[in-house]
Amino acid sequence: MSEEKDNSKKEYGASNIQVLEGLEAVRKRPAMYIGDVGIKGLHHLVWEVVDNSIDEALAGHCDTILVEILEDNSVQVTDNGRGIPTDMHPKEKRSALEVVMTVLHAGGKFDKDTYKVSGGLHGVGVSCVNALSIDTKVTVYKNGKVFEQEYERGIPKYSVREAGSTTEKNGTVVRFKPDADIFTATVYNFETVASRLRELSFLNAGIKLILTDHREQDDDGKDLNEVFFSEGGLKEFVDYLDVSKEKLIAEPIFMEGEKSGIPVQVSMNYNTSYTENVVSYVNNINTIEGGTHVSGFRRALTRTLKGYADKSGLLDKVKVDITGDDFREGLTAVISIKVQEPQFEGQTKTKLGNSDAIGAVDNCVSEMLQEFLEENPKEARQIVQKVILAAQARFAARKAREMVQRKNVLSGTSLPGKLADCSNKDPEACELYLVEGDSAGGSAKQGRDRFFQAILPLKGKILNVEKAQEHKIYENDEIKNILTALGVSFGTPEDDKALNLEKLRYHKIIIMTDADIDGSHIRTLILTLFYRYMHALIEKGYVYIALPPLYLLKKGKTERYCWTEDERMATVKEMAANGKEDSVNVQRYKGLGEMNPEQLWTTTMDPADRMLKQVTIESAAEADHLFSMLMGDEVAPRREFIEKNAKYAKVDI
Repeated sequence: MSEEKDNSKKEYGASNIQVLEGLEAVRKRPAMYIGDVGIKGLHHLVWEVVDNSIDEALAGHCDTILVEILEDNSVQVTDNGRGIPTDMHPKEKRSALEVVMTVLHAGGKFDKDTYKVSGGLHGVGVSCVNALSIDTKVTVYKNGKVFEQEYERGIPKYSVREAGSTTEKNGTVVRFKPDADIFTATVYNFETVASRLRELSFLNAGIKLILTDHREQDDDGKDLNEVFFSEGGLKEFVDYLDVSKEKLIAEPIFMEGEKSGIPVQVSMNYNTSYTENVVSYVNNINTIEGGTHVSGFRRALTRTLKGYADKSGLLDKVKVDITGDDFREGLTAVISIKVQEPQFEGQTKTKLGNSDAIGAVDNCVSEMLQEFLEENPKEARQIVQKVILAAQARFAARKAREMVQRKNVLSGTSLPGKLADCSNKDPEACELYLVEGDSAGGSAKQGRDRFFQAILPLKGKILNVEKAQEHKIYENDEIKNILTALGVSFGTPEDDKALNLEKLRYHKIIIMTDADIDGSHIRTLILTLFYRYMHALIEKGYVYIALPPLYLLKKGKTERYCWTEDERMATVKEMAANGKEDSVNVQRYKGLGEMNPEQLWTTTMDPADRMLKQVTIESAAEADHLFSMLMGDEVAPRREFIEKNAKYAKVDI
């Protein structure tokens, strides 16, 4: 008792204040610098190193970047730029290479004569990578000589040394291995890295980016390799995003100019879909929350198209009001601007705040789009007719929405009859299961914890919203039930207010479908609905996928559940011990309806033991491309995707 009293009276003075020097702060609080220490933060290390090479390319000194994932999950990035300076730094009295690699806020990006624009303007990029890696080595080829330095957790093993003097090449090689004591995930994903490099190739036309994975071989026995190179830049980016959509005009519109010292590039096209897809970048950083550059683009688009439509008389017989949203239905656009000193809202660099970007983008787009419309009257008429159809569909959707609301009021309840609600009213503590079929829904209702778990059974497959107009979506009973149960409305990535998130009744929305082809299709249909019309639910981490077991193994009174084929094989061997493997009875679950309520609770719904996969959006452009390809009208891209990824699929025959 006396010890507790003494401890409580310990003085709090200057000696209690910890000062983290050098890269210690990065290792102590890594999430402050790279976002998190999971799979996203792990890949962020690659982006930081590649961004340095891209900055060399933007400055006109580099045209080839090689990214290699090595067998031990370390990464090596090689470029043919000028090479990091290795001469003595006048202030630090040590090699500039060591300063760049070990000192925060050190780099050429702060010198406007060295880099006019760059992505990582905080200057903590490569030094953070070094701090969070158990082993790093940098090799610099410069002025006919080779220099190198190695680091362990950010600390140099030796001073920068000359390793050769007979080279004709220039450039930098950075190899690093993430520290497993820092990161919860240490295995790099080929497709994640490929997606970012593909994006960078579109944004920086003429630069070749090569990705090689030494951990995996292709059908010819060679290391997995992919080369990304774009001559058309943003025009090819728009075509890539629209690969599975029916285009309204043959070639994307491309606009390029410079206003107020801000270079602006915009490419856009219209398709026959009903959704808008605007992807924006500042200095190659994907501004997923948009910002002033997107506002400038939308303002110019609406004003210029409406002015042309009014002038040409195409709106004279239209009986519905046309809004800005109508000009963006079926639009795919990529906006890329370069700013010397970008001001991002928040540490995650997802929304641009520079006020001068509005006028720069507005002026560029207005001038060039007006020129295009006047020189291409046929394409201009097609775009305006698409806008008119969008306005008419929006009017029909509003009527359908009002009808749904009126029916809810007349029925005296806002909740669907099939919903088995929970008794808790705190959204943060409540979860809603969207369950495939009445049979599984019945088991889930009996097996759940009624206090915080709600169940909504879905009958059959919901409408594919990728191919449907909004008023048709409101008429679909299953979608109406989902919306009503959640308590929200339709919204867009840019308009969270329309979604009415404050009325969301559950902060965990769990999709629970059978582990077969139909179940996968239903899951994808629901995810498409969320991605297109309730995007913020995914962004805020409210959407999950339940992972029910595939197998039940029995031997005597012993029972074990398995979620994968590899797990089944290992468990069979373990349970058989020295006996025969056929002594273990294996039951393959074809559907959730085969489980009784107790089994469903134990394996899939009990928070203590269940497995849930949270749905996230790493790249909005790549996600949009994937949803469009899988759920759109074009068959060829979908077939190509399935053939390429067939080895990853598990098909029930």
